[in-house]
Amino acid sequence: MTTDTSGTCPSVRYTLGTVRTAYRMRLLSRPAPPQFPTTVCELVVPLEARNAVLANSTVAAAVVHPANRRLPLPNWTAGTRPGTVGVIGDTGCRVTTAGPNQDCANHQTGWPFPQIASSAATVTRPDLVIHVGDYLYRDDPAKASDAAANPGCTTSQDRFSWACVVADFFRPAESLLAVAPVALTRGNHEDCRTPPATGGAGAAWFRYLADELRSDGSCSDYPDPVEIRAGSLRLVAVDSAFADPDDSGSLAQQAIYTRQFNAVNQMAGQQPGRDYFLFTHKPLWMVRSAGPPTTTYTPVLDKAVAATTLGRLADNIRVVLSGHAHLYQMIDFNTTRPPQVTVGFSGGDPLDQGPNDANVIGRPVGTPPQPVNHSITQGGVYGYGVLNANGTSWDLTAHDPAGAVRGQTCTLSASTANKEFVCH
Repeated sequence: MTTDTSGTCPSVRYTLGTVRTAYRMRLLSRPAPPQFPTTVCELVVPLEARNAVLANSTVAAAVVHPANRRLPLPNWTAGTRPGTVGVIGDTGCRVTTAGPNQDCANHQTGWPFPQIASSAATVTRPDLVIHVGDYLYRDDPAKASDAAANPGCTTSQDRFSWACVVADFFRPAESLLAVAPVALTRGNHEDCRTPPATGGAGAAWFRYLADELRSDGSCSDYPDPVEIRAGSLRLVAVDSAFADPDDSGSLAQQAIYTRQFNAVNQMAGQQPGRDYFLFTHKPLWMVRSAGPPTTTYTPVLDKAVAATTLGRLADNIRVVLSGHAHLYQMIDFNTTRPPQVTVGFSGGDPLDQGPNDANVIGRPVGTPPQPVNHSITQGGVYGYGVLNANGTSWDLTAHDPAGAVRGQTCTLSASTANKEFVCH
């Protein structure tokens, strides 16, 4: 993104083979003030490219890149995979019209996302970052404790503006964005019903963050799933921002999401020898309360998976990554159903406490009901998740805001028939 109003795009210089060349970025959208006073440009870079740098130009950059204009590129090939995958979610600073509000200026105990992003960048140093949704939390920017540092994001009319996208995501995440490519999915805070549908939070998502960026301010409730190739690892993003929008247990959208999960299974079925990670904002099987009765997210997504032609997710979908609930939780079933990892504790407030794991194990969850085999929950704390490649498998850890491992390390079983994390 640039603040240049001429519609001119800068160039990116990178090396391909032995040749180093500058490539002009393609214009995606021109400024549409006051909400979007930016030009948005894009460049598709070959996987084999190395040492990409935003070329010096008279085009004004919207944000000064923290890595001296260097752009992070994949460090994997078509036949290898990322060694370390960081997972963050629910990162924005909550500022409401009625409060209580987070202290956005306090990055230790008030709003730790900037600290989390910095720790992930310097301590974990991921090869790839997955964000499971919810970026824009400033419903009333005037009440934010850091409003003075965010010109253009200071009134309720500004809350879905470029300046607020910078304040809630691009600036606090800049150290992390400098070290690794990022795969994003949308959260309910960016859905189309956040008024107005045109020009609202959803429009900001589709202009700046979506896989296919838009220039017309439009917003869609149910975009198609997106497959992302990370070498031999595949990611599939399912947009669940509008799934059961009131979290009431409604099943009205089941047919819509069944079509989406059928498409996901078809993608995975075409590459049966590759691991797939499904990431979507709202969890399919996360246990929020052990009850009685057991409270889970999100019934419409669970029922939609059960109604697919396969009746479940494809065997090579190894794990489901989600957010929405403000805690960390891993549950598995030791069946063909993949483990559900919820990572919604990277900044947004209020935090959820979650259930006692001892009361979760053995509880029947999902359609058809399957008893929970393992449950690892961390509630009331902030942090992020990490998946580390371990031979042909993956190790899962939760990390505190300083980057230290919190709790057990869990290793994903190699079996696709009995998917579980063995923790130690």
